Amino acid sequence: MTSTPVTWFEIGTDRPDEAQGFYAELFGWTFTEEGTAEGGSYRTTTAGEPTGIGGGIRALAEGAPGYAILYAEVADVAQACGRAEAAGGTVLTPPRTTPGGLTLALLRDPVGTHLGLFSSGATA
Repeated sequence: MTSTPVTWFEIGTDRPDEAQGFYAELFGWTFTEEGTAEGGSYRTTTAGEPTGIGGGIRALAEGAPGYAILYAEVADVAQACGRAEAAGGTVLTPPRTTPGGLTLALLRDPVGTHLGLFSSGATA
């Protein structure tokens, strides 16, 4: 049996400054503004290293519902999407590759929970 680690989280909010301040105050996390191809704010933290996971805060449009999602790192996102569908899940966003080389997909499990998959292309 193999292990598929959860290696990233993302918090989406229309109040990113407040969210960043909360996690900085609560856990001492620091964030780096990375930006996105769409020009929006995306702030990352590696505060979980070496034993935890990294993550980011994505700025959403005002009034958009917030979310938190965990991402599992897999060797092949398309294959994992097929396995998810066979197990009763739904692919919400099909695999896509970012300019930085990450392949991502969003799923919903049979009970309605959202989760993400990604591959850096280097995962075995």
